Amino acid sequence: MGRDRRNEKRGEHFTKMERNTMEAPAWRALTPVAQALYPWLKLEWRGPQANNNGKISLSVRQAAERLGVGINTAARAFHDLQAKGFIVVIEPARLGIKGQATCPTYELTEIALPHGEKATGRRLFKEWHPGADFTVHKATVHNAEGSRKKQNPVIKLVTPRHQNGDA
Repeated sequence: MGRDRRNEKRGEHFTKMERNTMEAPAWRALTPVAQALYPWLKLEWRGPQANNNGKISLSVRQAAERLGVGINTAARAFHDLQAKGFIVVIEPARLGIKGQATCPTYELTEIALPHGEKATGRRLFKEWHPGADFTVHKATVHNAEGSRKKQNPVIKLVTPRHQNGDA
């Protein structure tokens, strides 16, 4: 009960969706999953006072959970948002020093960057037209030979093993 009162004082977290953004040809070209993902990314923005645009992060797993879809579907939605100019990858996903993965950070092109020259964002999606997708930055594959290959080299025995009981 105490927790509910704190939330009432703090207020709900919400985001604004602009009609002219949603009427852009790039928005209409997005898949429904990408359209559903975009408000979740905007909810990660902290507002104009604590502008964190360019440092917005939401992992593919988190997005999949929030949208109720599979990980591959969520990843395709991120790629679609990049291709249509709604988001730009600022820092790609990587493994940290201790081997812990970090998700990519994004810029929402609809919103101005902190310390940016413009009061509005770059709005790359307004420059999009069919057949002219923007570059999509995909996560690098660290195990290019396949996920089920052995990571460590196999040690070759000095004496060969004999099969069928041959000695």
